[in-house]
Amino acid sequence: MYRIGVVGPPPSVERILAVANEFEHEIEFVPITYGDAKEVSGIVQERNHEFDGWFFSGPIPFTIAKNVLSPEANMVYCPPTGSNLYRSFIQMSIDRDEAVKRVSIDMIESEGQFLQEQLSELQIPEEDTHVMTYDEHYDAQAVAQFHLKVWREGKTQGAFTTLMTVEELLREAGVPVYRIYMTKMEIRQAMKMVIERARSSYFKDTQIGVEIIELEQFDTIVEKSTARFHLQHLELKIRQLLLLLCEKLDGSLMANGNGRYQIFSSRGAIEREIDMLRATLQQLSLEADVPVAVGIGFGETAFSAESNARKAVQNAKNRDGYGIVIVQENGVIVEAAGEPEQIAYAYRSNDKELLDKLNKANVSIKTYNKLQALVQRMGWSTFTTSDIATYLSMTVRNAQRIIGSLCEYGLAEYKGEELQAVRGRPKKIYQLKK
Repeated sequence: MYRIGVVGPPPSVERILAVANEFEHEIEFVPITYGDAKEVSGIVQERNHEFDGWFFSGPIPFTIAKNVLSPEANMVYCPPTGSNLYRSFIQMSIDRDEAVKRVSIDMIESEGQFLQEQLSELQIPEEDTHVMTYDEHYDAQAVAQFHLKVWREGKTQGAFTTLMTVEELLREAGVPVYRIYMTKMEIRQAMKMVIERARSSYFKDTQIGVEIIELEQFDTIVEKSTARFHLQHLELKIRQLLLLLCEKLDGSLMANGNGRYQIFSSRGAIEREIDMLRATLQQLSLEADVPVAVGIGFGETAFSAESNARKAVQNAKNRDGYGIVIVQENGVIVEAAGEPEQIAYAYRSNDKELLDKLNKANVSIKTYNKLQALVQRMGWSTFTTSDIATYLSMTVRNAQRIIGSLCEYGLAEYKGEELQAVRGRPKKIYQLKK
């Protein structure tokens, strides 16, 4: 049975659970309510191991949880759509027995663009709507004061809010207030999504996983060995460390000679024990006093998983400091797996127009996607070629060639220059085009 945690304020969770009864009995929806959305961070950290997925009542708890859970976590929410807003306008018009158009609305920043689209579709003049946006670190009192101020000034007929705390504060102040609730149809769509992801996650968990571990410059160890049994003792120590890892992975170890080893296991076991693999890699490097490259491949068959593992280990060897690289069955490469600087990108694409431009620019799709992933992970709005060279372990000259080619074919653009604290030319600033 799949278990999905349903997180939100009590009224929202009740609405979600009412729809949950329509779904199969193999799915268990577990209600988890809060009084303040700031509690979400602690909830998901403490209880993430209990669930196959998370259903959040709205964008605020979802955004908070996203900062805590891994990017691959199965989590959905009901985005505020036009029907949510239209329902509030209709309900308020019915209650007041007049057409309502002068309102104040609060919304999280990530949904602000959609809110403006919905208001323009209603053809409500901008001067009649007062909108406040905020991030996940919002101050409920400040949001309530925003609504209260414009209402007392006679600029609005009432308020629409996405926050339960704000709704309570405004009711106490006598302001006509309406919650922007999700509709049953939206709940059903989000439920189908989280259930399908839970199921696909199960099948993904059982995929075959292959680890290829290579001790580089192994020949130099042989040459340095002065004691008669030094190499044999080292090989025994290496096998002991890898067998301990195999035991955790419930896998099987194969030695290919000359410092090369393979471990066959499942994707789920490997992903759960990525920290132990990192620790084993460090021990191997210390014991042998040589760099260690690890490539992990996932696939539906042993052949495809092993083929992906070979691609992964080759990529690991091309990185400074080596480390762990994963190649997934869908063509996604994960570099520095399990580390804070982990980066994921695709090495293939079906976008013919993009591929044509990259071919003319003489830049591979792998390099372009890796650059995109880096910019996104670092949160850069602009960057310099020195930034790219530092994080992608390439020369500044090579970074300048890549960015220059991307600019020439409309995939990046020159945005200006930044002055340096020391002598020298100012650095050029660039931005990737969307």
